[in-house]
Amino acid sequence: MIRPFVTLKLATTLDGRIATHTGESRWITGEEARRAVHELRASHDAVLVGIETVLKDDPELTVRLQGYEGYQPARIVLDSRGRIPLHSKLVQTARVIPTFVVTTHDLNPELVSLGVRPLKVASKHQRVDLTAALEALNDAGIDRLFVEGGGQIATAFIKAGAVDRLEWFRAPTILGGDGRSVVGFLDIAEINKVIRFSRVGVQAVGEDLWESYELE
Repeated sequence: MIRPFVTLKLATTLDGRIATHTGESRWITGEEARRAVHELRASHDAVLVGIETVLKDDPELTVRLQGYEGYQPARIVLDSRGRIPLHSKLVQTARVIPTFVVTTHDLNPELVSLGVRPLKVASKHQRVDLTAALEALNDAGIDRLFVEGGGQIATAFIKAGAVDRLEWFRAPTILGGDGRSVVGFLDIAEINKVIRFSRVGVQAVGEDLWESYELE
C-alpha cells in the first residue's frame, strides 16, 4: 500500500492518560509543548483528527505561532457517518484552508457547497477503513500526515501498523487508572508481539518532556 508518512502526536500524563474519567482534558501539557505541536503541524502536509474531537472541541487545526505567515496544512476529519456540523470552525473556513472529510457515506451537499472536500471510502466494522483512507489521502497529494485526536484515533492507527513516527509529550502529572488512556486495547497476548519503537530524540519543553520515536 502506498500511503503518507504518518506522525502520531500524543500528549499525556506520566501514566499515559489524556483526560479525567469525566472527559476533562484541557490542558494536559503546558504552553511550550503546545507551541511545539504547532511547529510540528507546520512541517506536515495535513493534520488529521476524528469526528469526536471535532464535536467535543471544535478545533481549527491551524498553525498559530507568533509571526507565522507560512503554509497552513490541510485539515482532515475521519467521519464515517458525515456528522461534522455545518457551523464548525473547520467547515466555516474550508474555502480558505483545504478541508477533507473522509466518510463512508455521501456528504450533506451543504458541506460541499461550503468548500468541504469529501473522500468517500470503504467501511470496516462500521467505521472508515483506515487502509482505504490512507490510500485516498495519498492520491489527494498528502505525503506527510500529522495525526492528532483522542484515544480511538491513536489506537486505530497503532493497531493498523500505520504509525511511522511518534511525537509524545508527557506532563509531570499522574491521573490514575480511572483516567482515560491514550491507547486502547490492541489484542496483544504475547510479549514478543509488542509494537516496538526506537527513541530518536528527547528534550524538555517547559515542565514537560518531548520524546520522539520511530517504528523499528
